[in-house]
Amino acid sequence: MKKLDTIYINDLVVKCIIGVFENERVKKQPIVINIALSVDTRKAALSDDLNDTVSYHDIYLEINDMVSKSKFFLLEKMAQEIANLCLKDKRVEQVVVHIEKPEAVKLGKSSAIEITRNNEK
Repeated sequence: MKKLDTIYINDLVVKCIIGVFENERVKKQPIVINIALSVDTRKAALSDDLNDTVSYHDIYLEINDMVSKSKFFLLEKMAQEIANLCLKDKRVEQVVVHIEKPEAVKLGKSSAIEITRNNEK
């Protein structure tokens, strides 16, 4: 099995409706998204051409757009939809999505979920 490279999108803060409680369904709250994309970047490293790699800029814009408009009840659903979005590009062989919800627990920093999904070829 070949060792892949990793493209990261770190600490993307997006405001959205998320949660199951009535007060969470009223106003947008911040969530923090971290993503690790497993990609073979050797072709891009040789060519220095954006077309030869996965554009983290395009992915981050799509994630920001989708999440800011979303009204998911569960972080699990949001994480899955973010993973699906990332895996649309078949060059992404695996994605790890980590989402934190800072306002979820009063006595802690945040609640969070992390999922790993693979592209089925």
